[in-house]
Amino acid sequence: MRLPLRPRTPLRTPLSLCLAAAAPLLVTTAPPAHAADTTPSCAARDARTFPLTTRIHDGPDTYEAGGGYAAWYLDLTNTTARRCTAIHPVVVLVDQQRALKPAQPRLDFYDGTGPRPHPVRFATTDEAELVGAFDDGFPGFTVDPGRTLTVKVRLALAPDTGPNEITANAAVVQRHADDGDWVGQSNDYRFDVEAAPGSSTPAPATTAPSATTPPAEDLSFTDELARTGIGTAHLVLAGTSVLLVTAGALLLARRRR
Repeated sequence: MRLPLRPRTPLRTPLSLCLAAAAPLLVTTAPPAHAADTTPSCAARDARTFPLTTRIHDGPDTYEAGGGYAAWYLDLTNTTARRCTAIHPVVVLVDQQRALKPAQPRLDFYDGTGPRPHPVRFATTDEAELVGAFDDGFPGFTVDPGRTLTVKVRLALAPDTGPNEITANAAVVQRHADDGDWVGQSNDYRFDVEAAPGSSTPAPATTAPSATTPPAEDLSFTDELARTGIGTAHLVLAGTSVLLVTAGALLLARRRR
């Protein structure tokens, strides 16, 4: 299943396809294919402006592998005259060493309705970036016109994470019945990773490892994007197909119960 993404601004950055990856976030709660989409579009004032101004802030400069969680925040500001619903951020982690594994970053977010955090699962792209959708079955955030919604996020790193420098970005999509709109993109949040005290984990090599061949489900996405000539943006589409396969499996499991 391929879900197109309608960008509200030209495809200009490596995150552009990263956002495309986030369109089908909630397959587990999406309406049937034949159902009409009643989600109102979160439209910007013009085609080159994002409806949601997105900002990451107040995160630490350094994380210690094996240490506790540290919080940071994601602001979603609605610059339109419409309520924006079904909003799903997607976090992209790009590490300098290309050594970060999906199980090493432990990222959670809070939906503002209670103390329970929602876990974010990461998928690896064919160039070793990590993509994680804010998607564990919740229907997405709602941001009222002219208002700012601040999403609390927490991050910890597994003890076996080696010294590194990581850049986090948040891409934002509005989920529709069978596709999604790209409605926001954040600033870069860079931080260093220090090895756990007493760790014997060697520092990663300065040369990035060869890209791992993506699973068969990913190949059609990466091949199609390669034909567009958009360059490094293809990293995220591969990650999204992994999210789609996982979500589809969850949906199938629920229907069998």
